[in-house]
Parts: sequence; structure tokens; C-alpha cells
Amino acid sequence: MKLKSILYKKEQDELVDKIINILDLDNDNSIILYNLDNDKIKQDKILELIPQIRKYYKFSSSIGVSEPDKAKRPYVSIIRQFTKNKYRMISSDYILKLNDNIIRTKKYIFIKI
Repeated sequence: MKLKSILYKKEQDELVDKIINILDLDNDNSIILYNLDNDKIKQDKILELIPQIRKYYKFSSSIGVSEPDKAKRPYVSIIRQFTKNKYRMISSDYILKLNDNIIRTKKYIFIKI
């Protein structure tokens, strides 16, 4: 039996593109974790891809797909695990100022390989 990475290469590339499109990256090809954590629509759209991910990928090493209820942020796990074949994801600390509050979070930058 052929590996899923060979058998479903086209479908895997399309899923990565769907994930990136859902994230709606800014001009720097980045997204702020705080914004993602507070965007239920994006989270749900990514989690709705789980059946397709299970079909086209080997997913046992991704807790976000195999057991999403046990992960704190299954959508981040999915993003990190399944975009890495086409994108390098760089994480950096980020300080966000909202009203008079300072929020420490992460900024994820995606660089196409």
C-alpha cells in the first residue's frame, strides 16, 4: 500500500492552502495568537477540516486531530503540524495593547518553503 503522502499529495496541498486561507494572514504573512484565540469562526473552520485531514494524512502524531478534546488549542496543533510541508512557521513573542491593557501573546509568521 502506498503512503498517504504519495497517494494524496494534491489533496494535502489543497488542505494546507485551505488552512492558510482560513487564517487570512496579514501583510507580513502572520497571525497573532490572541486574535486567533478570540476568533471562534476561524477555529471552527479549521476544526471542520479534521475529517479530511484524517482521510488524507497520517495523523496519529497530531493530538489536535487524533484527540482534539484533550488539546488546549487543537486548531494551533493542526496549523503547526499540517502546514509544515509548505511553510516554515516562526513564532515570536508579541505584546498587544488593548485599551489600557497589555497582553503578552505570540505572533506566528509563515514563510513559504
